[in-house]
Amino acid sequence: MTATPELATLTGEYTLDSAHSTIGFTARHAMVTNIKGKFLDFTGTLHLDGSDPARSTAALDVTMDSIDTGSADRDGHLKSADFFKTDEFPKMTFRSTGAESLGGDDYRITGDLTILGTTKPLTIDLEFNGAAKDPFGNERVGFEGKAEIKRSEWGLTWNAALETGGVLVSDKIKLNFDISAIKQA
Repeated sequence: MTATPELATLTGEYTLDSAHSTIGFTARHAMVTNIKGKFLDFTGTLHLDGSDPARSTAALDVTMDSIDTGSADRDGHLKSADFFKTDEFPKMTFRSTGAESLGGDDYRITGDLTILGTTKPLTIDLEFNGAAKDPFGNERVGFEGKAEIKRSEWGLTWNAALETGGVLVSDKIKLNFDISAIKQA
């Protein structure tokens, strides 16, 4: 795919703006509802290559202790040895290994996701939301992304059986990313 002149101008190094970005997830709870959560503390960088999107890269570091589901009790359980063991494994990381343009504003980035010291491949489908200069003179780009994982593949296996059948927490977790990144001078 040939890059447009507009995309070529976006080439550069970017830092995620955590105040205007969300790293979130959705899990099925008790087989009947979705619980949404996010991480409040994370850092990340992007290298965008507007002329050759396949040469773009991304890195993300998430502080697991910053999990927020709107329930202090649930957050405490997620930080415990039953789930994330945040004392032993304080970070979740993603390092890209490949990127591709799917046409239009759609992209796919693949990489290695590490949780609890276990690294597995992850593919994230992204939509480019555009680029703009904010009122403070920062050049920004925005992306929305989504992926699904089976938490058991990373050793996250705690669960409880329900009287009516099924389990308390789904194995399938939906990940979502709303990213705003600022171009570095």
